[in-house]
Amino acid sequence: MTVRIFRPAKTAMSSGVANTKLWVLEYSPAVAREVDPLMGWTSSGDMQSQIRLNFASKEAAVEYAKSKGLHFIISEPQKRRPNIRERGYGENFATDRRSVWTH
Repeated sequence: MTVRIFRPAKTAMSSGVANTKLWVLEYSPAVAREVDPLMGWTSSGDMQSQIRLNFASKEAAVEYAKSKGLHFIISEPQKRRPNIRERGYGENFATDRRSVWTH
């Protein structure tokens, strides 16, 4: 059984980094998904695809996988460059602005 250990990326819909601090362990799909011919719903007989375990550190997730005898693949997260502006958001509305601010 193969599992994947990773830290989730932030969602594209927000600038926040909530839910990106924990490490996640997910099982790889053992059976391909099937499409129901009548309703068009996607289903699977693989119950382990629903399991998603959270860990405080990568080492804890690796230790759990080793204790259960699971083969694991670790995906390291890419570092984000901080987006820090010199004067912050308030600069958009500053009265001493040197350039015109328009959309």
